[in-house]
Amino acid sequence: MSEINTNEEEKKKSLNFIEAAVEKDLAEGKNGGRVQTRFPPEPNGYLHIGHAKAICIDFGIAEQYGGVCNLRFDDTNPTKEDTEYVEAIQEDIKWLGFHWQNVYYASDYFQQLWDFAIQLIQEGKAYVDEQSSEQIAAQKGTPTQPGVNSPYRDRPIEESLALFKKMNSGEIEEGAMVLRAKIDMANPNMHFRDPIIYRVVKHPHHRTGTTWKAYPMYDFAHGESDYFEGVTHSLCTLEFVVHRPLYDLFIDWLKEGKDLDDNRPRQYEFNKLNLSYTLMSKRNLLTLVKEGLVDGWDDPRMPTLCGLRRRGYSPESIRNFVKKIGYTTYDALNEFALLESAVREDLNRRAIRVSAVLNPVKLVITNYPEGQVEELEAINNPEDASAGSHTIEFSRELWIEREDFMENAPKKYFRMTPGQEVRLKNAYIVKCTGCQKNEQGEVVEVYCEYDPNTRSGLSDANRKVKGTLHWVSQAHCLKAEVRLYERLWNVENPRDELAKIQEDKNCTALEAMKEIINPDSLRILANCYIEKYAATLPALSYLQFQRIGYFNIDPSSTPNKPVFNRTVGLKDTWSKINK
Repeated sequence: MSEINTNEEEKKKSLNFIEAAVEKDLAEGKNGGRVQTRFPPEPNGYLHIGHAKAICIDFGIAEQYGGVCNLRFDDTNPTKEDTEYVEAIQEDIKWLGFHWQNVYYASDYFQQLWDFAIQLIQEGKAYVDEQSSEQIAAQKGTPTQPGVNSPYRDRPIEESLALFKKMNSGEIEEGAMVLRAKIDMANPNMHFRDPIIYRVVKHPHHRTGTTWKAYPMYDFAHGESDYFEGVTHSLCTLEFVVHRPLYDLFIDWLKEGKDLDDNRPRQYEFNKLNLSYTLMSKRNLLTLVKEGLVDGWDDPRMPTLCGLRRRGYSPESIRNFVKKIGYTTYDALNEFALLESAVREDLNRRAIRVSAVLNPVKLVITNYPEGQVEELEAINNPEDASAGSHTIEFSRELWIEREDFMENAPKKYFRMTPGQEVRLKNAYIVKCTGCQKNEQGEVVEVYCEYDPNTRSGLSDANRKVKGTLHWVSQAHCLKAEVRLYERLWNVENPRDELAKIQEDKNCTALEAMKEIINPDSLRILANCYIEKYAATLPALSYLQFQRIGYFNIDPSSTPNKPVFNRTVGLKDTWSKINK
């Protein structure tokens, strides 16, 4: 019995605070012992890695406790929303490895929300206000000073009803009037000071067309939508802590007079995913795309899930990263290097090893028979025996990295230099005999001799040399384009730096962005060489260019013109550069 109790104690200690709250609710029999969550993105842009944290907890909690997670699009702002984003969001969630039970939209509940708003007006809990947004904001007061009642706060119920209906008939212009909940203009929580719950928007909706002209605000639609669907645990980020009392109040008003026991959604808040050298505001990401500072939403420098996918991040690496940083009730800035570490760790287990030369110089093995070609076995992944192997051709003339040769090398240089032996990976030990230069003094050819008894797998193959170099056969490789991506921003916290620049210089976000964007975030190498096998693999395959880093095959790649994106280096060099 003591062992069982110990196991239970250990399990409780390993729970995050949301899991602990869910288990407490289940133990107390709340919501009939059900667990139902939802992931509620607004379809006004592409999902980024910050959303991945919410996706993991929303879908993960439902999965962990045998519940249901629905996908619900918060489509209450038709001016910014589009079916393109709806489709992209669904694709990204599937790519991360999650599956929803149902797809819902806030617009599914427009009639129910409208009816609820009518009910509130009839009960004297809401009124139509004809003041400007500036006047309403000025009357709200401050956190230490109470607000002032609107002159329309006590207008007759029938008058508010008539005006509210006109808001949806098309007779009222945008900004001319709003519907406000009548709560408490002196409440310490500013969100209780008669919040706006409906406004006029005359832009066609991507699902409902022109049926509606009056649209609910997020604070009004969110909790009620949760309630209509039967959500038990509404998981949000920390900025919604101050919204929670309003969330609960609207649900109380909706339930009033109904015998529903305690069957209601409960909101819990967790910290956002903030990453160094990363900007995740949808508004700013949209600016980057529209102004051509990046190549679309799926640019591999973007923090969008489709951008990370194109760069070569695996869904498992993102999920593992989210698990590592965990869920807390306080915000923090996570190091981008930690994300890259999670990517390396995962790709080491799944990436196929191939040979590629990014900065080539010709290597001639002078004593190797001309015209001879050997097929050598290359292990696909030494971490995964089931990954198998492929063949790579070896011949007299090869490409090696220019950085792997030095004519006058220091004592501890273990790569190719005259008089020194190195191993050519999967092949032979060779000794450098010299080089040839052009008129400018640049090395154009390197010469060596091989020992035929040192081929990998032969008796003398275990002779020790300190350097091993990768290579490709000149006659059996393909020319490739390789894109080397770095971080898009030069500052650790671009969000705060953007705000500071805009305030100091009174400039636009775009102008501020141009001051801190990294001009070297993309370098394209057009004269690289890759073994043919790599070009036969499908787009987005995970690769390790031996001794260089992790790469993947860009969707634009073709067998005749292969294109590869660098995912991450084998080691974290960025931290050293920026110390």
